[in-house]
Amino acid sequence: MKIRAAVLHEVGASAPFAQSQPLKIEELDLDPPGPGEVLVKIKAAGLCHSDLSVINGVRPRPVPMALGHEAAGEVVQLGEGVTDLKPGDQVVLVFVPSCGHCMPCAEGRPALCEPGAESNAKGTLLSGARRIHQHAHDINHHVGVSAFADHAVVSRNSCVRIDADIDPAEAALFGCAVLTGVGAVINTARVQAGTTVAVLGLGGVGLCAMLGALAAGARHVIAIDLHDSKLEVVRSLGATATVNARDPDAIDKVKALTGGGVDYAFEMAGSVQAMEAAYRMTRRGGMTVTAGLPPPGHNWPLQQVSLVAEERTVKGSYIGSCVPSRDIPRYIGLYQAGKLPINRLMGERLALSDINRGFDRLDAGESLRDLIVF
Repeated sequence: MKIRAAVLHEVGASAPFAQSQPLKIEELDLDPPGPGEVLVKIKAAGLCHSDLSVINGVRPRPVPMALGHEAAGEVVQLGEGVTDLKPGDQVVLVFVPSCGHCMPCAEGRPALCEPGAESNAKGTLLSGARRIHQHAHDINHHVGVSAFADHAVVSRNSCVRIDADIDPAEAALFGCAVLTGVGAVINTARVQAGTTVAVLGLGGVGLCAMLGALAAGARHVIAIDLHDSKLEVVRSLGATATVNARDPDAIDKVKALTGGGVDYAFEMAGSVQAMEAAYRMTRRGGMTVTAGLPPPGHNWPLQQVSLVAEERTVKGSYIGSCVPSRDIPRYIGLYQAGKLPINRLMGERLALSDINRGFDRLDAGESLRDLIVF
């Protein structure tokens, strides 16, 4: 079938993207789903820093590539062997398809699936196939999803069925921002009620981490960002204190607010500077968690003596250490109960033709979660 999709042919474009136009809206050929695959009509797809990092070359991926990974849609057609979905089902797409058989999957850690990571790096589906073509040439899939398109073929293992009564634009956020941010709090750190939390970096993931900390019962949640507009938003969402990251006394202010440092600090900016600040504002015996993805060549010099003498914990969190089939329905349930107000994080709803302008907004750091809506 013919589809319209946003295709990246070259990496490293400079902003403003509305002028350089790194993403081209093109007509492509999409194969029907193969064995174990599903054809999905995309209803909404979020603009995320993980997409931006492919555009600007921070995270190398094979091109040409049809981008987009945070999405929700409707099942249209089933490939051979898919028996637990049906046409018309609403699904959230997940950007690491888990094979269910490798060691991480066997340990209950599908976010670390080894075949899933390998296929994502190669630009294929979990099966190793490429289902998108242009003039008989293959187009690479973005982390098995390629959601900046009106339709996508994905692995069955990239789909989580959800209730039909949630706005698809809101549902899309659960496939990346919510899984990553809330999951880092609940699964990776296991934040306990009554504790203190700092969140550094208030993009979509950081905002969700803040909401997750509040839902987990943290008594003090401090939000830290470079942009005062973001800090104003989080105050209305329940943050108990805010600090501008440009303040030279930011770390000391967090320590003063918490009597020596927070129990849990979450680095969500993808910055070595932010990671250092997060570590320094964590109390003795506390935990510093990072879900940020800085360029591969950026290294953080861990202060080993404090790690030992202060019994610190430093943890990485990928997709919120999630089990998607378990966590997405749980988090949607929290949202529907009013305990996780994801709807208040929504930014602009854009047409596919406005996607480059949307990435300018994301690159500037002042937007909430903008989405392409089909």
